[in-house]
Amino acid sequence: MTKIFKNFEADTGKILKIVINSLYSDREIFLRELLSNASDAIQKRKYLGLTEPSLLNPLDDTIILRFNKKKKTLEIQDTGIGLDDAELAETLGTLAKSGTASFLDQLEKAKDDNSAASNLIGKFGVGFYSAFMVADTVEVLTRKAGSAEVFLWTSDGQTGYEIAPSEESLQVGTLVRLYLKKDAKDYAEPDKVKAITKKYSDHISVGIFTEDKDGHQEQVNSAEALWTRSSKDISKEEYKSFYQSQFGAYDDPFITLHNRSEGTLEFTNLLFVPSNAPFDLFDPERKSKLNLYINRVFITNDLDTILPKWLRFIQGVLDTTSLDLNVSRELIQSSPVLEKIKKAITKRVISELKKAMKKDPKAYDTFWEQFGKVLKEGLYEDIENREKVADIARVFSSKIDANITLQEYVEAFATEQKDIYYLAADSLDQAKQSAHLEGFRARGIDVLLMTDPIDTFWMSQMGKFKDFNFVSIVRDKYDIDGIGSQDREEEDQEKADESEIIALFKAHLSDLLEDVKASATLRQSPVRLVAGTTGLDFNLERILKAQNPDFEGGKKVLEINLAHELIKNLGSIKEENTKACLCRVLLEQAKILDGELPADPQQFSNDIICLGMASAG
Repeated sequence: MTKIFKNFEADTGKILKIVINSLYSDREIFLRELLSNASDAIQKRKYLGLTEPSLLNPLDDTIILRFNKKKKTLEIQDTGIGLDDAELAETLGTLAKSGTASFLDQLEKAKDDNSAASNLIGKFGVGFYSAFMVADTVEVLTRKAGSAEVFLWTSDGQTGYEIAPSEESLQVGTLVRLYLKKDAKDYAEPDKVKAITKKYSDHISVGIFTEDKDGHQEQVNSAEALWTRSSKDISKEEYKSFYQSQFGAYDDPFITLHNRSEGTLEFTNLLFVPSNAPFDLFDPERKSKLNLYINRVFITNDLDTILPKWLRFIQGVLDTTSLDLNVSRELIQSSPVLEKIKKAITKRVISELKKAMKKDPKAYDTFWEQFGKVLKEGLYEDIENREKVADIARVFSSKIDANITLQEYVEAFATEQKDIYYLAADSLDQAKQSAHLEGFRARGIDVLLMTDPIDTFWMSQMGKFKDFNFVSIVRDKYDIDGIGSQDREEEDQEKADESEIIALFKAHLSDLLEDVKASATLRQSPVRLVAGTTGLDFNLERILKAQNPDFEGGKKVLEINLAHELIKNLGSIKEENTKACLCRVLLEQAKILDGELPADPQQFSNDIICLGMASAG
């Protein structure tokens, strides 16, 4: 054929401007696109060679990178299927087979809908044109498998393109030569190109080599993707090495999940659950380190939508051909496919965590200590998976003095027990010493001790586990008479006169409390505080106060242990001032045991002195 030159249509020029100036947020993406095209061409040659063996490459397939700093050029050469002149005109001269005017018309209609625009653009193979982001001129020298003819395609990306026969010697395949722009001359630097290649194309199956002016070659990529191998052929050490090298980790993975899904939804995931929590685990901006690959070509690590926020500590790889991507491959579209992948991966992670918990509860408790607070976020944020997350949650049993599951708590209910009782506190030691537990211990009823600030949120949000309500023993109304073992000690105890004692406390504390009542649960302690009618859990109140100093919690109800010796002797005190001091001190004592400071430290100190003097007198 003779040399031909064709002008770009006006609309084609517009499209190229969009591609070059708007679609890609990072110029280095051009190299990923060209390397991906080279890899695709090699795979196509292998595929066609299955039925036409003469097309196959008798040597090893490679992709070669060459640099010329002086001429400011970068070359990418592959041993792929190659192109003839007609294919050059079709693939590199036409952006949209349906017509560029039609393409622009559809793009205009979709401009106010990012999702629609992404879907539209994604249907056009314009990745090659990203080369014009860094090049003034692009040459494509190519020879098709089964042919001896070599053709040269040349374009400046603005006016048009030229296709002509070439006398230049070339093996079967394609060589793309970029004449770099002045502000892109650093892409003729081997070290820079090596780093970009390693980032995006390390795992594609074809070896990528740099070649110097003397013909010496150095392989840049590993040309191996661990996740594409069968899990039975991968050792524990290989998984560990990949995890540590790819994600800069120093710990051993607590769990490794390597799965392949085939059928209508095809993807492979290689996920790692760390043993140690990262330093930024609770950073609001932290995202899961999940790398997306398409046919082993790196696309992005910004995949915060593929895993729920409460699994943000997961690290790994997702390789799929089922996702719809926009033309730059940088943005993943929201689609039913993406949602299905998310559901499948989340389900697998929960399942593996459940297996780990059953296999070695002690090891899982160590893991839970590191990541439990984050997993609990799923109990109040993720309605769809809430019940599954509840199955892998660990809670502390006051009766067993160890972590258990909610299911284990339910299975060990005391006689006639129908609710899950819990006590929220600042620390485990504080919870264990709480007066609120006395009546439950006396009857052999287990109480869950919850010491994370998030606990009161997720328990109130969930409301129940399966068919059993969560009941706060400092907030909710409950009656434990008839539950557990009979409390004979209570029946035999002599008690103070209820009306007299209640009247006494009300007389001195009525302005500080919502009510004063006789307690049905206290055994060793003289008093305790419980939430009023509209009150919140004590721990939740403290959290709200910490966030807003002006927040005022609701008034509380003071419960009196009428069988306590101090209460029984209260009526015999003659000095009214001493009675008042004792009532105030008992109220402050109840607050202190619940983790609060005295409302008026000076008054509290004076009351202690008052009682000391009365005792001495």
